[in-house]
Amino acid sequence: MSETCTHDCSSCGENCSSRTAERTSFLEPLNPASSVKKVIGIVSGKGGVGKSLVTSLLAVKMKSRGKRVAILDADITGPSIPKSFGLGTDGLSINGDNLMVPATTSTGIEIVSANLLLDNDTDPVIWRGPVIAGAVKQFWQEALWKDIDYMFVDMPPGTGDVPLTVFQSLPVDGIVIVTSPQELVSMIVTKAVNMARKMDIPVLGLVENMSYLECPDCGKRISVFGESHIDEISAESGIPVLARIPITPTIAEHVDAGTIEYLEEDWMDEAVKVLLTEA
Repeated sequence: MSETCTHDCSSCGENCSSRTAERTSFLEPLNPASSVKKVIGIVSGKGGVGKSLVTSLLAVKMKSRGKRVAILDADITGPSIPKSFGLGTDGLSINGDNLMVPATTSTGIEIVSANLLLDNDTDPVIWRGPVIAGAVKQFWQEALWKDIDYMFVDMPPGTGDVPLTVFQSLPVDGIVIVTSPQELVSMIVTKAVNMARKMDIPVLGLVENMSYLECPDCGKRISVFGESHIDEISAESGIPVLARIPITPTIAEHVDAGTIEYLEEDWMDEAVKVLLTEA
């Protein structure tokens, strides 16, 4: 225990014996009608690296393995998950028990997101941190998550209120960290790794987005954002690289059209294999 300990574990990120022992007491229970077997957090140290894309691809790939899959979009002020799946703002409903019934995609992935609650998908969510954190807890507790095998939680970037809330309030089985090739990112990734370890959350692997561009004529891989540093990060941290996602117009086309479920790719095969084995 730190000499400066305030004994308020709810606002602390240290991995001392007291905080570890208290962790389970902060977990928010699901409502009795819900069941979620595994919770996987998708995190990044900075914005704009494709965290929501990775969340979507993992969910789609896991669904193709015959699992019941859900996405809890914890990026309350910047939700983009519904757009990728072609869902409108009227996707959520309330049942007779006052539980939110998640929107369901064309292949059966269940989704709860702030953008499904707005009158217009361009309306801003102008909330302070504690309110945002409370919304995440509500998405967990007050939605009808029926027989979910894998829930993917799309978190906002950084190490602030929402990641802390998710790590303390949800029974997270592990996280996947999303990165990009720039050298600066190695420092940012390390911050995310260190936070997870302080919170006693397993880091399952790294996914590098915008990893390379493949020439359509000769097949040569071009490092648009410079040489990748993900192997160095992997070696230093002891965390495996799960996937390298290329820059390709096909991804943008499917996301913009809301047809991410019909993007044919094999980039995430190894990642899903690891999640099925370790998480």
